[in-house]
Amino acid sequence: MIDGLVSGKLYGAAQSRMGQSGKAFVIAKVRPTSGDGESLFVNVIAFDDAAKSVLLALDDGDSVALAGTLTPKVWTDKHGDAKPALDMVAHRVLTAYHVQHKRKAIQGGRRTELMSDDGFDDPMGA
Repeated sequence: MIDGLVSGKLYGAAQSRMGQSGKAFVIAKVRPTSGDGESLFVNVIAFDDAAKSVLLALDDGDSVALAGTLTPKVWTDKHGDAKPALDMVAHRVLTAYHVQHKRKAIQGGRRTELMSDDGFDDPMGA
């Protein structure tokens, strides 16, 4: 297995399922952007509660980045042609919302450090 980072667009809606042991998981398909025009799908499964909730909140076509364990696969289409695919157990999911939220939090933290006691910016530290 390979640890990897995959980014692309959600293909269809993520679905919540229940395993035989009674443990919930989420499955999704992601279509990564590919420069060569070759289509590739990543079959995603998530067991982590945070990753599950983020995937379920996304809509078809939303951009997403996933970190997790990758397993390369090959499948055969209806014409008998072999096609590549990846299976991923997602440990973390990042969306554009998360990036904006983190960016604001970081900027807010820096702004607080640069503020003097009276609330005005003090670039000289006086």
